[in-house]
Amino acid sequence: MPALASHRKPRPRVRSTIPAVGLTSAALASVTLLSSQSAMAAPTPKPSIEEVQKKVDDLYRQAGNATQKYNQAKEATDKQRSKVDTLLDDVAKRTEKLNDARRTLGNYAAAQYRNGGLAPTATFFLADDPQSFFDQTHLMDRMAERQQQAVTEFRTQQAKASEQRAEAVESLETLTESQAALRTSKENVRTKLAEARTLLSKLTAEEKARLAELERKKEAEAKRKAAELAKKQAAARKEAERKAEESGGSGTETGSGSDAGSGSSASTKAEKVLAFARAQIGKPYVWGATGPSSYDCSGLTQAAWKAAGVDIPRTTWDQVNVGTRIATADLQPGDLVFFYDDISHVGIYKGDGMMIHAPKPGANVREESIYYMPIYGSVRPA
Repeated sequence: MPALASHRKPRPRVRSTIPAVGLTSAALASVTLLSSQSAMAAPTPKPSIEEVQKKVDDLYRQAGNATQKYNQAKEATDKQRSKVDTLLDDVAKRTEKLNDARRTLGNYAAAQYRNGGLAPTATFFLADDPQSFFDQTHLMDRMAERQQQAVTEFRTQQAKASEQRAEAVESLETLTESQAALRTSKENVRTKLAEARTLLSKLTAEEKARLAELERKKEAEAKRKAAELAKKQAAARKEAERKAEESGGSGTETGSGSDAGSGSSASTKAEKVLAFARAQIGKPYVWGATGPSSYDCSGLTQAAWKAAGVDIPRTTWDQVNVGTRIATADLQPGDLVFFYDDISHVGIYKGDGMMIHAPKPGANVREESIYYMPIYGSVRPA
C-alpha cells in the first residue's frame, strides 16, 4: 500500500538573529562611550589676550612682507610692460624696413624681367659706338652691385626682424609671469589682513579694552627706550663738541672744507626728507600706495627722499642696500630704520629715538618710537 503523503506543512528555516543583536548592542555601547568621552573632553582653550596680540602683530608683519612682494612684483610688471611696448614698436619699425627692402628687390626683379638679358656681344654690336657700349656695361655693373646690396639689406632686416619678434615673445611671457606673481602677492596681503580682522572681531568689549591696555604698555616701553637713546645721543654730541673745541675746531664744522660742505648738503637733504614726511602725518596707510593721498611704509620713504632729490628703490628689501649702513646709536634725522628679520617695514628717523612711518592697515602716518618693533638695521641713503 503506497505511503500516504504527509499533510503537515514543512517548517520554514529561521535564521538566528542573536549575533546581530549582540553586534548592534556593542556598536551602540561604543557610540555611547565615545559620546560620553567627547562630552567629558575639555573644550579648546580660548587664546589669551597676549596670544591674540602676538598673533595679530604677526599677521600684520606677514601682511607687510606680502606687501613688499606685491610692490616688487608690480615694479617688475611695470618695467616689463614698458620693455614689451618698446620691443613691439621696434618690431613694427623693423617690419617696415623689411618691407622697404622687399619692395626694392621687387623693383629690380621687375626691371630685369622687362629689359630681358642680352649677351655682352650682342650689346656691343647694337651699341651706337664702342664708348656707348662701355658706358652701358659700367652702368649695368653698378646696377648689379646695387641689386646685391639690396639682397644683403633684405636678408639683414629679415634676420633682425625675426630676432626682435622672438625677444618680444619672450618678454611677453615674462610679463605674464610677473602679472601672475602680482595677483598672488595681492591675494596673500588680503588673506593676512582678513585673518587679523577676523581674530579681532571675535574679541569681547572687555577683551578689546585689555588689548588696548597692552598696546599702551608696549608704546610706553618703546618711548622709554627712545628717551634713553636720545640722552645717549645728546651726550655723544656734547662730547664731540668738547673734543672739537679742545682741538681748536668749531664743533660741528670740524674737518676740511669739503667735508663741511658735504655735511651741510646731507643736512639740507635730511631737512627736506623730514619736512615732507611731517606733511604726510595723518594720511592713511594703504598697502601698495605711493602717495600723494596714502602710503605704505616703503612708499612713504621713497617719496620723502625723492622730495630731497634722491631716488631710492621701491621695496624695503632694495632700500636697505642703498647708501651707508648706520648703527642705531649713530642715527641722524633722515636715516631709514628697518624692522623685523624679513625687513618688511621701514621708517624715517626724526631724532630722539623717534621716527615717522606708515604703520599698518587701519592706521595713519604718525610719529612713533623706533623701539616699537624689533630693529633690523639702518641706512643713510645720501
